[in-house]
Amino acid sequence: MKKKLKVGVIDLVCKGPTHTLWGRIMHANLASIMPQVIATWCEDEGHEVKHVCYTGREDLDLEFTSGYDIIFISSFTQAALLAYALSNSFRKRGIVTVLGGPHARCYPDDARLYFDYVLGFTNKETIAEVLAEREPQRHEGRYLASGKQPHSLPGVKERWKFIESTLAKAPLLKMVPMIGSMGCPYTCSFCIDSTVPYQPLDFQGMKEDLQFLLTKFKQPMIAWHDPNFGVRFEDNMEAIATAAPANSFRFIAESSLSILTEKHLKVFKENGFTALLPGVETWYELGGKSKTGQLRGQDKVAQVASHVNKILDNVPYVQTNFVLGLDSDSGSEPFELTKHFIDLSPGAFPGYSLLSAFGEAAPLNLGYQKEGRVLPFPFHFLNNHLAMNVKPKNYEWVDFYDKVIDLTEYSFSPRAIYRRFKAIGNPTAKWMNVMRAISSEGYGRIRFFKKVRQQLIEDRAFRSYFEGESTELPEFYTQKIKKDLGKWFELLPEGAMFHDPNAYLHKQHPKKTAVPVA
Repeated sequence: MKKKLKVGVIDLVCKGPTHTLWGRIMHANLASIMPQVIATWCEDEGHEVKHVCYTGREDLDLEFTSGYDIIFISSFTQAALLAYALSNSFRKRGIVTVLGGPHARCYPDDARLYFDYVLGFTNKETIAEVLAEREPQRHEGRYLASGKQPHSLPGVKERWKFIESTLAKAPLLKMVPMIGSMGCPYTCSFCIDSTVPYQPLDFQGMKEDLQFLLTKFKQPMIAWHDPNFGVRFEDNMEAIATAAPANSFRFIAESSLSILTEKHLKVFKENGFTALLPGVETWYELGGKSKTGQLRGQDKVAQVASHVNKILDNVPYVQTNFVLGLDSDSGSEPFELTKHFIDLSPGAFPGYSLLSAFGEAAPLNLGYQKEGRVLPFPFHFLNNHLAMNVKPKNYEWVDFYDKVIDLTEYSFSPRAIYRRFKAIGNPTAKWMNVMRAISSEGYGRIRFFKKVRQQLIEDRAFRSYFEGESTELPEFYTQKIKKDLGKWFELLPEGAMFHDPNAYLHKQHPKKTAVPVA
C-alpha cells in the first residue's frame, strides 16, 4: 500500500518578509497557478497537502513545522535566494525539496546545487515520479522535465480550496487566477515563451470554471495568466459570453496590440474586461505584435498612441509595457519617443523593464553571453528593474541611467500623474495609477536608480562590476540582500549569492578536457 505523505507547496510571490501597504493589498493577487495545480495533483495521488502563498507576511517556519516528507517551492528568479534559503532549512530537517517555476526553467543547473529535484515543464506523471522516488540527493539535485507543457490543467473548481485560502489574505481586491492557453505565437527574442508552442486549453472547461465562480462571487474578478490572451479570440469570447450574461465578470489580461483591434475591443468591453496590458516593447522592432508593420520611430509612436487611446475608450485601465536598453536602441531618441507617447496617450500607465537575460529563458541570451555582456548580478536583483544584467550595446552606464531616470521622472511627474488621473473615468483605475506612481514602482524606482547612478560615478569598484572588470559584488547590493531577506539571509547555503552568468553558453559548448598523452 502506498504511503500517505505529508506534502508542502509554497508559492513565493515576493522575495522576503515585507509589511508594506502595497504588499498587504496586492501580493495575494499575484498567486501563480502551477503551485495550486501541483497541490491538486498531490492530493489526487492520495497525499495530505498544505499550500501556502507566501506574501511576505507569513512565518514559513511556523507554517511548515515537523513531519513533512517533501516540499515543493515555486519561484521566480528574483525570489531564488529566498527559495535556496528555505530549501537549506528544510533539507537540514530531513525534508526532500523540489523547485519549480520560472527560475527552475531559467537556471536549472544552478538550482540543482540547492534542491533535491528541479522541474522544467511538468505534468502529473512528473509529480507522481518525484513523489514515488523522493530521495535526498547527495551532490546535485535531479532535473526532470516532461518536454512540453501539459495538455490540460485542473480547473478553478478543482483548485478552489487553494485559491480560497490565498484570497482570504487579500483585504480589498480579490483576483482569481485563470489560464486559457500556454505558449505564444510571437517570437520576441527576449521572452521566455518565445520558443514555447502556442496551445489553447479546453474552452468548455473555461466556461464551467466561470460558471462555478459565480457561485462564489457576485461579480468575480479574474486575472488571465496567458502570455498573450485572446489568440483564439472567437473561442475565448464564446466561452465567456455563454457562461453568463454580459458583464457578469471583471477581467484583466495581457494581450498584444495585434489582437486588440477596434472590432475586438467592443467585444472585450461587452464581456467585462476592465484592464488590458499590451506590450509595445520598442519603437524599432516587433511590428507584427504591435500591429504597426514596418513603421518605426515617430510614425510608430503616433499609431500606437492612437490605438491605445481607442483601447481606453473601451477599457478603464491600460498598462503599456516597454523594454529599455534593447540593442536596437541608441541615443536619446527611444526615450524621447516614449515621452511623446506619454503625452499623446496620457491615460495609459507605462510599465518599464530594463533589458535582462534570464539564463536559459530565451535564445537571445546565448548571443549576449558569447559577446561577454552578461553580468553576474545575484538572482535577487533580476526582476527587470533593480539590475540590468546585460551591458547595453549602445550606451555607457551613466548615460543610460541618466536617460532612464529622466524618462521615469517624466512618466511619474506631478503633471503626468494629474493628466493620467484626469484622462480616466473609472475611480478605481484613477487611484490605482496614483498609488503605483507614488509607491515603489514610480517614486521608489527613481530613488533607486539615482543611488545606482551616484555609485557608478563615485565608487570605482562599483563601476568595475558594471563594466565586467570585476566579479566582486559591491557592498551596496550585499546590504540590500541582507535587508530584504531578513532572518533568511543567515540560512543561505554557501555560494548561493553567486552564479555563473554564462552557464547557458557553457552548456551549449562545454569545455573539452585535454587527454594526457601516455
